[in-house]
Amino acid sequence: MLNIVLVKWRLSHTQQLHLQWKFTMSVSRAFKVLVSHPTVPTPALELLRSRGAETIICQSLPPSREEILEKVPGVDAIYWAHYQPLNAGILDAAGSQLRAVSTMSSGIDFVDVPEFQRRKIPLGHTPGVVKNSVADLAIGLMLAAGRNFHAGRRDIENSQWLTERIDWRMGHEIRDSTVGFFGFGGISQAIAKRLQSWDVAKIIYTTRTRKENDVDFKAEHVPFERLLQESDFLIVAAPLTDQTRGKFNAEAFKLTKPSAIFVNVARGGLVQQKDLHEALTTGQIFAAGLDVTTPEPLPADDPLLKLPNCVILPHLGTQTWKTTIEMSLLAANNIINAMEGKPMIRPAY
Repeated sequence: MLNIVLVKWRLSHTQQLHLQWKFTMSVSRAFKVLVSHPTVPTPALELLRSRGAETIICQSLPPSREEILEKVPGVDAIYWAHYQPLNAGILDAAGSQLRAVSTMSSGIDFVDVPEFQRRKIPLGHTPGVVKNSVADLAIGLMLAAGRNFHAGRRDIENSQWLTERIDWRMGHEIRDSTVGFFGFGGISQAIAKRLQSWDVAKIIYTTRTRKENDVDFKAEHVPFERLLQESDFLIVAAPLTDQTRGKFNAEAFKLTKPSAIFVNVARGGLVQQKDLHEALTTGQIFAAGLDVTTPEPLPADDPLLKLPNCVILPHLGTQTWKTTIEMSLLAANNIINAMEGKPMIRPAY
C-alpha cells in the first residue's frame, strides 16, 4: 500500500514540476523593457522582472530624449513614465521587434496614437486608477477658489487682514449650488459621488451623449451653453482632443455667472488662458482653481499667478503614493499582458 501511494506521489510531483515549468516558460520568457524614468515605483519594476523582463532603466532626470534614443533600440516593450512626445521617432529607434508600449498616465495627448494604430503596436495607459486622488483634489480646488484661500493668504502676508468688516472676503459655498461638469467619466463621477453628501442643489454635465448611469449621481445631461449659464461650480474633467482644445474661451466665459467658480483638473489646453485671465480680472467669473496649465511648468511671471482669485497647483492630481503605485502596476500589467499575447488591461485604442 505504501509503495503504491509513493509511486503516485512521485508521478504527481513530476507532473506538477512539468506543468510549473511549462507555465513559467509561457509567462516568463525573457523580454527587454525600456523604462523611461529612473523613479518608477519599485513594485512595478519587481512585477516586470518576476515575469521575465530585463528592465533597461533610463537614469536621466529630467528624462533625456537622447538617453532614451540611445537605449531603446532592440527592446520588446517601452514603459513610458513621463510626458515627452511619444511618436514615430521613438518607435523607429526601437525597431520592428517592438511589441508593446504603455504610458504611466491617464491622459495620452502627448502620444501619436494614429502612428501606433498604423503600425498595429499595442498601446496602454492608466485611466481609472487616477479618479479618486484627482477627485479629492478637485473638491479641494472648489473650496480653495470658492472661499478665497489664496486671496486670504495674500492679505495676511500684506498685513491686510481686516477684522472690522462683515463683508470681507465673502465666498461661495458648495451647499445648495449647481455643480456642472464638462466631461462625465471616471473622474467627474468620483467627484459627483463625493458631492452626494455636500447638499448640492443640482448636478449637470455636458458630454457628446448621455451617460446611462447618470441617475446614480442624480445628474442631468445638458447642452454646453446651458452648462455655462447654470453652473455655480464648473469643473473641467475631459480629455484634450481636437474637439475640446480651447473650448473654454472668451465666448464661453461671457455665458457664465459672475459668481461662478471655474475648476480645471483635465489638461491646460482645454482653456484659452488669456481669456480666463480676462474673465477673472473683469468679473465675468468669481474665481478659478487650476491643477493644469499651458505650459507646464508655468513660468513664474505668468499673469495668472498674480491674481488673488486664481488658485494654481503644479499638476498634483495624481501625486499620492497610493495612486502612483496603482498607476505604475497597471502600466506594468499592460505590458505583461501584451507580451503574453493577451489584450492590455487598459488599451488606449
